[in-house]
Amino acid sequence: MAPPSCVLMKDQIINPQDKFGRFLKDLRISVTDRCNFRCVYCMPKAIFGHGYQFLPKDELLTFEEITRIVHIFVSLGTRKVRMTGGEPMLRKGIEELVSQLANISELEDLAMTTNGSAPLERIQTLKDSGLKRFTVSLDSLDNEIYQKMNDVDFPVSKVLKWVDACIEHGLEPVKLNMVVKRGVNEDSIVPMAKKFNTPNTILRFIEFMDVGNSNGWRLDDVVTASQILEKINADVPIEPLDPNYVGEVAKRWRYKESGNEFGVIASVTQPFCGDCSRIRLSANGSLYTCLFAVKNHDIKSMLRDGSSDDQIAQHIYNIWKEREDRYSQIRSENTNDLPKVEMSFIGG
Repeated sequence: MAPPSCVLMKDQIINPQDKFGRFLKDLRISVTDRCNFRCVYCMPKAIFGHGYQFLPKDELLTFEEITRIVHIFVSLGTRKVRMTGGEPMLRKGIEELVSQLANISELEDLAMTTNGSAPLERIQTLKDSGLKRFTVSLDSLDNEIYQKMNDVDFPVSKVLKWVDACIEHGLEPVKLNMVVKRGVNEDSIVPMAKKFNTPNTILRFIEFMDVGNSNGWRLDDVVTASQILEKINADVPIEPLDPNYVGEVAKRWRYKESGNEFGVIASVTQPFCGDCSRIRLSANGSLYTCLFAVKNHDIKSMLRDGSSDDQIAQHIYNIWKEREDRYSQIRSENTNDLPKVEMSFIGG
């Protein structure tokens, strides 16, 4: 479909800024709320057990609706799209959506976050569809620890094969996300750093975050960015790198000897709210202006009630202009009991 055209858009709406002067640049799309893992920091079995009711098919945005909304976001200045979940590879026919989005010429980055459990042959089909890169969730090289964290006994060896296959198919650098939880996998920090000290991977260590209300988050369970860096530096000397762009989530570092890069995402101890340019679209068509949002904005109804692209663009513009989220900066005992949305519903 052709992108929307509107006089207001040309004069006012391109690159809207929120109340803190932050531009709208990045769109994260949850294509499904389903996942085949039950990671303890995201979808613990105690909450997401066999009887859990996921969204029915008719409540999910269709591929055509997602493509339409991406066109609208592109008209507002968005240039980066990441598909998330749940596990996005569980969305039947996801290659078709990738192909539709890849045909939007203004997009500069089209990526997908996955747990690396899908058949290896799908890497080539997604590349052929136009996907530019993967981010793979991987919390340990130790199989016992890894299976304890994914809680479905999925072996780490299969995820490592996925990473190798991505590199073989030219989808690199492969980004790897390691959520670090005290008492669970902090001893995996250095082995992971050594394993992925390579030019075709970028490992990001992520502080255990209080996303949603089901993962039992406690501040005592957080291994801080400074503690992570201290562990790595004691074994492999490191030094900081400048950010690639304003609003980059991970603080960049490199190993002094090899020059290879890694990153640390420190949402808890070093909030980056001040530069945040991300908005999230849930699988059922709601917009969330923060990962820790307590409020959503229905877009699906407008996609289905005959609203024009220009009307939807204006609505998104108004939402962003009123945005004042900075949860990580104001995190305190007063925010502990807020009814935050689960990460599996809006993606990481």
